[in-house]
Amino acid sequence: MHIAVTGNIGAGKTTLTTMLSKHYGWDAQFEDVDHNPYLEDFYADMSKWSFALQIYFLGSRFRQVKEIRESGKNIIQDRTIYEDAHIFAENLNDMKLLSDRDFNNYASVFNLMKGFISAPDLLIYLKSDVPNLVKKIYKRGREYEASISIEYLSKLNQKYEKWISGYTEGKLLIIEVDDLDFVEKPEDFGFILEKIEAELYGLF
Repeated sequence: MHIAVTGNIGAGKTTLTTMLSKHYGWDAQFEDVDHNPYLEDFYADMSKWSFALQIYFLGSRFRQVKEIRESGKNIIQDRTIYEDAHIFAENLNDMKLLSDRDFNNYASVFNLMKGFISAPDLLIYLKSDVPNLVKKIYKRGREYEASISIEYLSKLNQKYEKWISGYTEGKLLIIEVDDLDFVEKPEDFGFILEKIEAELYGLF
């Protein structure tokens, strides 16, 4: 079983992935944020480092999906390979921070990789509005995220909505998290678990 958690920066993906992994006793696969050699440079100068960052993420995510399928284990994954292309690279191209030449190069690599991977058995989209995302990002206090603009988060949210509305790769569960506190309130986490199990096992 392969479940992936998706959503904008600050939506709670990593936290929920960790909690689901602990609850089900499944392995967790996280985004390579702490060891990413481009992330700080990217937030300081997006146009200079956008292509290098996106290629790094794409390679890292492809390796993850390959390992997930080969492991034969039940896995919860924090973010998917699809977001790299449909959200982040596309948005950087729209904002003129990733040139058309680099974007087309990137897209051709992504499309090649896509032919070798399978979609998650269930994709969980954590839907959140921008003020809530800003609050969460501020609360966790990562230095390199301090320069993220409201405009950037808003554009990403629009991309997520567009991608999710047309997602046909597999099962999809949308959870609106603005009014949930699944960390502090067990009943909110229980609500999410019920939704997941209904999708996976048909329980109502």
